Parts: sequence; structure tokens; C-alpha cells
Amino acid sequence: QGSVDCPNLEFEYRDADSHSTELAELYSYTEEPELSTNRRCFEEDFHAQVQGRRWLELDGAQQKAYVMRLLDGLEVVNRDKRLKVARAILYLAQGVFGDCDNEGDVLHWSRHNSFLLYRLGTFTAFLELLNMEIDNSQACSSALRKPAISLADSTELRVLLSVMYLMVENIRVEQETDPPEWKSCRETFRLELSFPVHTEEPFALLLFTMVTKFCSGHAPHFPMKKVLLLLWKVLLFTLGGFEALQAMKVRKREELGLPPLPEDSIQVMRSMRAASPPTYSIELTEQQQQKRGHRSRRPLVKQDSLDIYNERDPFKNDEAGIDEEENDDVDSGIEGELDLMERDAIIPTMPAQRPPIERVSFPKGLPWAPKVRQKDIEHFLEASRNKFIGFTLGQDTETLIGLPRPIHESVKTLKQHKYVSISDVQIKNEEELEKCPMSLGEEEVQETPCEILYRAMLYNLPQYMIALLKILLAAAPTSKAKTDSINILADVLPEEMPITVLQSMKLGIDVNRHKEIIVKSISALLLLLLKHFKLNHIYQFEYVSQHLVFANCIPLILKFFNQNIMSYITAKNSISVLDYPHCTVYDLPELTAESLEAGDNNQFCWRNLFSCINLLRILNKLTKWKHSRTMMLVVFKSAPILKRALKVKQAMMQLYVLKLLKIQTKYLGRQWRKSNMKTMSAIYQKVRHRMNDDWAYGNDIDARPWDFQAEECTLRANIEAFNSRRYDKPQDSEFAPVDNCLQSVLGQRLELPEDFHYSYELWLEREVFSQPIRWEELLHYQ
Repeated sequence: QGSVDCPNLEFEYRDADSHSTELAELYSYTEEPELSTNRRCFEEDFHAQVQGRRWLELDGAQQKAYVMRLLDGLEVVNRDKRLKVARAILYLAQGVFGDCDNEGDVLHWSRHNSFLLYRLGTFTAFLELLNMEIDNSQACSSALRKPAISLADSTELRVLLSVMYLMVENIRVEQETDPPEWKSCRETFRLELSFPVHTEEPFALLLFTMVTKFCSGHAPHFPMKKVLLLLWKVLLFTLGGFEALQAMKVRKREELGLPPLPEDSIQVMRSMRAASPPTYSIELTEQQQQKRGHRSRRPLVKQDSLDIYNERDPFKNDEAGIDEEENDDVDSGIEGELDLMERDAIIPTMPAQRPPIERVSFPKGLPWAPKVRQKDIEHFLEASRNKFIGFTLGQDTETLIGLPRPIHESVKTLKQHKYVSISDVQIKNEEELEKCPMSLGEEEVQETPCEILYRAMLYNLPQYMIALLKILLAAAPTSKAKTDSINILADVLPEEMPITVLQSMKLGIDVNRHKEIIVKSISALLLLLLKHFKLNHIYQFEYVSQHLVFANCIPLILKFFNQNIMSYITAKNSISVLDYPHCTVYDLPELTAESLEAGDNNQFCWRNLFSCINLLRILNKLTKWKHSRTMMLVVFKSAPILKRALKVKQAMMQLYVLKLLKIQTKYLGRQWRKSNMKTMSAIYQKVRHRMNDDWAYGNDIDARPWDFQAEECTLRANIEAFNSRRYDKPQDSEFAPVDNCLQSVLGQRLELPEDFHYSYELWLEREVFSQPIRWEELLHYQ
């Protein structure tokens, strides 16, 4: 589809897709036969215990008694018997679909059973089994020996993770009809996942460890899609979604005594409308050839909704005029090449035919309140004092003596729109704590789920980020299959490869869908981590983002967008009749090649648009106010790639693309600005204004491209200082007196852990006897 006929996409951005879709995405289509296996395992056991009755007919006490019996069955030594019981429990979590008549009943019983299973301690039991499976070296070594890994290698893990995912997802989602005991159950579960009770670390950390183990090649049979989906939902449940985050931000600003936010960004974005994308060089080339042939200027399609917030009537008729972007990027080699990839996707421009539009009342002015940083006021005053007085007063923003009246007015306006972020306060506090560690004492750190997660992740955080990006790279549609890339299809490929064309088509759709779901879960969980860490402490956010940058996250996201983004967003890689819960209650129709090709009737693919917006938001988070990273965008020639993403007529996606273009405009040169006036105009209309921000012309002090390495090094030093101050124990070691007497040091009583005497002999063997001691070197050592 071309940029002209792409309709406005009716997409509402939220934490996750609809409940049924999120459950359906857990299963691949190749797993479908296992649904009947689960049912058989349950019914064999259930009918042996309960004669002539169905699960739905039992009262609460009988259901509890039966589940307790099943949980006892998980304790047996025999692996196959354990798997049968786990499958029976999975069938309960899947909503006993054999007894249901429609999809609504399946989802209702799935939720009901998930709460019942949680109250009886199923999650803890499955957590123990999961730990056993992760440490199962036999499964790992047999998977490593196989030339091709299939579904069969991860059967136990998939059953365990599916039960845990269904419980987390069903309990996480709130509904108005939930009874009070379910609400208290939800809070207990959230606390149990956030604050480790039995183990030393939160549950999310175990999943992160599974991701790194998979990427290191030690456990290639791990079902990565299920692990990542569960990890994302656990983070969403324990840390909170975007609306919870906004509420936490408002509350934190109140606690710090900062003024309230100028607007609710979620609401502003929901009310924004998409702009028509700018015209592209291939269309323009065709049009120019036509013009040369006819010697007459034909009006091009004019951008229809950039005037949304214009003071005049935005619905005035299009005037015939000359398009400003006639020579759009013709001189830019890379853009020409990239656009050639989409030649077949672009439809020649049609004369403007506007459908009748309902009149909507739009607010006058711009959608966002302008913001000014303290730094901006200081820069403005420094420049003014240099010009009018000839000297500066450092960071003094109060003294205005000797400055003309208009400057006074300007400073007053800047101060009215001054915005102090939570990050600014945290950085200031950190500087003070660094300066005066003794007098200020220890800071009080609130034990929030976010703080506990960061502390647990801290020492292996670089490996976690690299592992996530490796999987994202392998799942990106632009990635070529390389021999050294990791195999992420272990939990989608069947044991026997397809033999008919129809089976191959079905598997092809399944593999593409599998990759899309992996991209969706990684993009969502990375964004959640960045946003929560930023609110918790700016240096936690900076630590994560710096490791993402070091792991080449910026070029990876640009590589992802260097494709025909419209075809990615409108991809139809799903077979709705095979989706859970539909496939459990209805007989499957005969699948044909035509029905598979047709796909569903949706205008776009929700998960793919969601992934694109998440990746753009991550890119914004990494590059905002970081000139060295903005230069990376310029160096990797991101402007033409991003400009092509504007074809998607969805306001939120366009906003984040325009933000990324805005920060690099000053580096792109006059010619680019001249030939991209429509994009410049869209930035002005949609993106928040920063007063005194010379984004369009590059006369800014910070725009000078020197010493970018120093910026990253300073940031790294600040992060390391923060991490060592807050997390390296003992903190007062520098100030403690040192005991140099050998007798007193050896005579000190050491507190040994309880389990020390169990492993003492092993420790002696490993640390003492098996280590060769070179006595000559020891005696000669000064």
C-alpha cells in the first residue's frame, strides 16, 4: 500500500492486546494437538476419581479436594507420571474446554480455575518443578547433541510455563465482576512475585537467567517465546502498566514538592490525529516526468491534516499549489536506494478526492504545553549578558541588571514554563550525597518492586540486555538467517517437517507469527524496564540504556525499520480458526491454500503496530538529550528510514518518528531541511516545543559535534559512583581501622553459614587440595 491510500488506522495503544488474544499468542499452531492430549490426561484421572459428573457440576469444596489430589501427584518420582498430572492441571488452567459450548465459557472457567489453582499453592509447586527442569543437565546435553531441535525437546518446560503464564495473565487482568476474594488474591500474588519470599531473588530474575542460558547456547531447547511472554507479563503485573506508571509519576512529583504535570500525555496522544505522510521520491520522479511531457504543472495531493491545530478553519478546501517537496531527497543516495525497495508498494498519486469529513472541534493552539529546562534559562542569560554587558554570572538566573526590557520579559516567560523533572531532583541529590557522604549519612531507599528487581539484576544486567537484543535480532523480519545466529524456532518446529504445500504454508505462517510475538514481548518488556527504572532512579535507567547502546540497540532498531513498514503492519500471519479458545470449542473447517492466504479481515496487525511504537519509544528514550547518540542516528542515516515510517497513518507512531527526526534535524544540513518542509511542518504541529530550542537551524551550543566520547564517559562514571555507593557493601570500609596483627586476625570468630559443614569437604577438595601451591614463589614473595 502506498502512502496516499493508506487509511487512518483505528488503533488504541494500551498495555497489552485483548485478553483472549494474549492467551491465544501463548500457543503456536503446531502445539494444537497437545490441547487434546491435556484433555485426555485430565479426563482419565478425573473420571477415575469422580464418577459420572463434570468439572463444572462440582461445588467449590469438591473442586479444591480434586486439585489437592492432583498437586500430590506432582510429588512422584516418575517423570512421565508427573508430566501427566501437570497436563491435567494445564487443562484446568485452559478452562476445561471439553465441557464448554462457547469461547466466553472457556475464558470464564480459565479465570475461575486460575484463581482456584493459585489459592491452593499451584504456582509455588510449579516454580519448584521449573527450577528442576532448568537444572536438568540431561535434557540440555541431549538437545545439544541433536542436529535439529523440535517441539518434543521442550515438552515439560512448555507445560510448566503455560500453566504459570495462564495463572499470571488471568489473575493480572481485572474485571468489574471480580469478587472481593479475587481482588485480595491478586494483591497477594503481586506481592509474592515482586518480593521474594522463599528464594533470594524475584521470579523475573529466574526468567532472565533462562534467557541468558538460552543465548549462551547451553540450553537451546528452552521455549523462548513462552519465557519472554511470561517475563513481560510478570513485569507488567509486578511493576505496573503505563497508566499505573503515570499515577506513580504524579504521586512522586507531589512527594518531591514539584508542580503537577502540565498534561496527561496518554490522553493527549489518544486525541491526536494522524497527518498525511510526505510524498516520496519515486512518486515525485514519476510526476516530474509527467510534467516534462505535458509542460503543465498538475497540483499534487496536499497534506490534509497538518493544519489540525491551525487557528483558521482546518477544513478549508485544498488550494491548487506546488508541492514543497518536489526534489525530496533526490540528492540523497541511500534514500533513493531504500525507496526502490518499495517501488511495487507505492501507488501513483491520484487527484485529491476528499471524503466528506464530520466537523470536529479541535483545541486552538498546539497539543503540548511548552517546557523549559533550568539549563535553557542559564544559556539564554549567558548569551544575553555576553551581548549586552560583556561578562557572565555563571548559574545566576535572578540578576537581570543591565539587560534591556525585552530580555526581562523573555526570562519571565521562560520561568513560567520552567519544568523540573524528577530526574533533575534525583541527579542533584546524588551530587550532594557524593560530596558529603559522612554528614548526609545513608539515604533511605524505598523497597519497591522496581528497586528489588534492579538490585537483583544489577550484576548481570549487561548479559541480560545483550541476550534480549540477540533474540530480537534473530526475530526481526529484516534479519538474514546466519549460521551463527541463535535458533529461536525450537518451540515452533514440529518433529516431522511438513510434506504437503498446505502444511508448509501453515508452518510458514506459524513461524512468522512466532517471530512477531517474540518482537512484541521483547519491545514491551524493554520499554517497561526503561520507564520504571527512570521513575525509580535516573541512574538505574541510564545504566540499562547505556548497556543497550553498547550492545548496538540503536542500529538494531533502525535495521528493523529498514523494511516495507506498511506491509509489516498489515501482515496477516494468523489463522483465526486455529487460535485458542476458538479451536477448542468449534470444529475446524477444511483449511485450503486460499483461506490461509486470505488471512483475517483486520485492517492492520495489532501486535506489529504495538511493537513498532514500542521500538520507536525505546529509541527515543535512548537518544533524548544525548548528543553522542543523536549523532549515531545521523551516522546510520536514519532520516530516510524514519521518514518512510511516517507512511503509517497512526498519530502515536508518527509522533515518535517526528521526535526522532526533530532531534537530528540540526545535523542534517540546509538542503535536507529545504526539501523536507512538510516533515518540518509536521514536527512543528505535533511535537512539544522547547522554548529557545534551535532544533531547526543548529545554532545551539550543544549542537557542536565535539567531545561526544567525554559525554558518555562522564555519564558512565556517575552511574558507577551511584551503583557502588548504593549497592556495594560494606559502605564504610574505607573509614574502618585495619587490623594488621596476625594473631588477632586468626583469632577472630567467623560466623559460618548453617550449610557450611555439609559442603566443607567438597570445599576443601576444590579450593585447597586440588589447587597446586608453588611454595618457592610463596616464600620468595615480598
